[in-house]
Amino acid sequence: MKIDILTLFPNMFENVFNESIIKRAIEKDKVTINIHNFRDYSKDPHNKVDDTPYGGGNGMVLTCQPIFDCVESLKNEDSKVILLTPDGKKYNQSLAYDLSKEKHLILICGHYEGFDERIRTICDIEISIGDYILTGGELASMVITDSIVRLLPGVIEENSHLNDSFNNNLLDYPTYTKPRVYKGMEVPNVLLSGDHKKIAEYRYNESLKKTQNLRPDLLEK
Repeated sequence: MKIDILTLFPNMFENVFNESIIKRAIEKDKVTINIHNFRDYSKDPHNKVDDTPYGGGNGMVLTCQPIFDCVESLKNEDSKVILLTPDGKKYNQSLAYDLSKEKHLILICGHYEGFDERIRTICDIEISIGDYILTGGELASMVITDSIVRLLPGVIEENSHLNDSFNNNLLDYPTYTKPRVYKGMEVPNVLLSGDHKKIAEYRYNESLKKTQNLRPDLLEK
C-alpha cells in the first residue's frame, strides 16, 4: 500500500511514523508513507495557500489551486482521495478494514477555518474521526494511517486484529497475564482450565457484558 498525506505541517509526522508497528511495516515494505507540503505547489508569489472568505467571516480559507495541483500530481487509477473534515462519515473499524484493501490512499489535511468548497469535488470520500474539532487534519490522518497499516497482511498476526474491539460490534474481552494473583486480585479460573471451548464462551460473554455496560449503542447495531 502507498499512503500520501497532504499537509502544511510536515514536521508533525517526523516521529509518529518512525516508531513501533508503522516503522516495522515500512521497513518490511508493507507500506510506503509520503508526506507532502502542499504549500510547495502554490503558484502565489509568496506561496500563499489561503485567503479571506467570500461573503466575509472570521479566519482564512484554504484555496483550491495548491491542493488540486498536489493531488493531480499524485493521483493514478488506483488512488482513493480522502478529505479529513468534521463533515465527513464517522470513522470506525469497518471503514478501516475497507480502506486497508486499497492500493493507494491520498489524505488531505484541512486547516485554518476550512477549505474552499470546490476541493470536495476531487475527493472520493470525506471522513471524520469524531464529533469534535481539531486544529487541523494532521492528527486525524495519523489516526487513520495507524488503524489501516496494522490491518495490512503481514504487519501483525491476523488473530490480533480479528479479536480487536469493535469487530462484530463488540468491545474486546478482558485479558490477564502473570502473576496469577496480584494484590488479592485473581485471574479467572476458566482461563487456567485449558478448556478452549469454555474459554471462548467466557470471553464472548465478557465481551457482551462489557459492551452492554460501556457501549450499549453498539449492540443496537
